[in-house]
Amino acid sequence: MFEKVNSKVVKIDVARAGGVVARTGAMLFYTGDVRFMPHQEPGAAQVGGLGGLTRMAGRMMQGEHERTMLAQGYGEVHYGFAGLDVHAVELAPGMTLRAEASRLLANTAGLQSSVVSVASSSSGGGRGVMGALRGAATGALTGQGMFTTQLSGQGAAVLLGHGGVFELQVGGPVTVVVDPQAFVGSYGNVQTELKTAMSWRDAVGKGSGEAMQLHCHGQGVVFVQASEEKL
Repeated sequence: MFEKVNSKVVKIDVARAGGVVARTGAMLFYTGDVRFMPHQEPGAAQVGGLGGLTRMAGRMMQGEHERTMLAQGYGEVHYGFAGLDVHAVELAPGMTLRAEASRLLANTAGLQSSVVSVASSSSGGGRGVMGALRGAATGALTGQGMFTTQLSGQGAAVLLGHGGVFELQVGGPVTVVVDPQAFVGSYGNVQTELKTAMSWRDAVGKGSGEAMQLHCHGQGVVFVQASEEKL
């Protein structure tokens, strides 16, 4: 549904898409009769059963909350953001796309959206409020967020990345290991686990930048940007 104009810009027919949700400031220009209105992200009020304190602390530490706008009507809208590279993803029924809010440019409005917590499964910080807060602290240092936006259903979404976004197939006995700051998102049944690589850091020396690694396994695709720069 999203058509790439170039490496930085996508366009979409709003009526055909059934509406488009995009981060505020992403609309570049449009033609036709298109209306824009603020959009509340579904699931933002309840994150994986965690308390309000945990949600607030996690989002403050991660800076992951992104305001969004809903486009409806008849016409074609062009989207881009801060000169970042764009990568369109088509979602099939029953499949799931996960990405941090800062990595999402736009998605078709018909997709089911929720916010899930990945702290207890990826950070090793334990369960409960304290475990989630430790996960938030780890995420703030590594670039791997505590909260992840999950999209499911049939539709399309656009991811953002520095230097382009490429796809890595995940499956079989081999684990894909990604720098957390280069990780953009995942598609399919992909589990991620944030691990400390102390031996690698010690071997390379202080300041190697590879002390934290994101292990990806399961079946699906991992999206990686060609840079370690955070959005």
